[in-house]
Amino acid sequence: METGRDRLRELLDAVLDEGNTTLDAMALGAYSSPFHFSRQLRRGAGEPPVAMRRRVMLERASWQLRRGSSVTDAAFAAGYESVEGFARAYARAYGHPPSATPGTTPTQDHRLPAPNGIHFHPPTSLWVHSTEQPMNPVTELMVGHDLDDTRSLLDEAKGLADDDYRREHLPGATITAWDGDESSVAAVLEHLVWTREVWLAAIEGSDVPSRGGDDVAALVARLDDVAPRWQAVWRDVDRRGAWDDVLVDALCDPPESFVLSSVLAHVLTFAAARRQLVRLMLRARGRTVDDGDPITWLRRRDQA
Repeated sequence: METGRDRLRELLDAVLDEGNTTLDAMALGAYSSPFHFSRQLRRGAGEPPVAMRRRVMLERASWQLRRGSSVTDAAFAAGYESVEGFARAYARAYGHPPSATPGTTPTQDHRLPAPNGIHFHPPTSLWVHSTEQPMNPVTELMVGHDLDDTRSLLDEAKGLADDDYRREHLPGATITAWDGDESSVAAVLEHLVWTREVWLAAIEGSDVPSRGGDDVAALVARLDDVAPRWQAVWRDVDRRGAWDDVLVDALCDPPESFVLSSVLAHVLTFAAARRQLVRLMLRARGRTVDDGDPITWLRRRDQA
């Protein structure tokens, strides 16, 4: 009789098979329907198959980069259709672009947070089971959704004429008193990016960052720079269980103290308000935008 562990191994093999790049192909390789394949793998490993494959392929790419592979070769070996798409996914996962991956380092440095201790294990595509603590899934979801939703709104804003982008849609609108007027799409989107930049500087103990341009292209570049570092900070806080640590923010005058968990709650609270405010303004200019629901975002991400 087949054991649960043997069946799980079959499912994992189907996820990792080089030819199984879609959920349908994975399920076919495990002699199952896509629905039952996903349900069985979630039950056995606590992770959806497409997300697991994406993570493990990035781990393999990281290992390959550390051993001298080019970014282009690693990108296509990981199943990405473009180097740019691979670079964005890699930076979100590791907190730095693939070109900044260090040289030969201990094997485990390529591993990403996982809910199940299943990782790429060099030099061949093997699975490793361990007893590691999983990343808090709520934190991971909320931080990831906030960044991705901000990027999607920047993409929507590209379709606006500059007059509409800078027009006062809601005269006198403010989200927080200390940030001032946010009556235009440009102002709200700039505050969405700037908030992360300045808080990251406070957490890292660096100087107040230069405030870059507020046109869409400049904001996209600023977000691409700060997003992987922002994710890396909170993954490190979660890994260390440092949510109750106190940050003394010397960028304030006079310096103020903040509990780290309250900093993230603060940023996510006001970011959510700003993202919905941008949606109202975009709709007023005839743009069709979604609701920004994290449930929908998560479903799309898992099916991608």
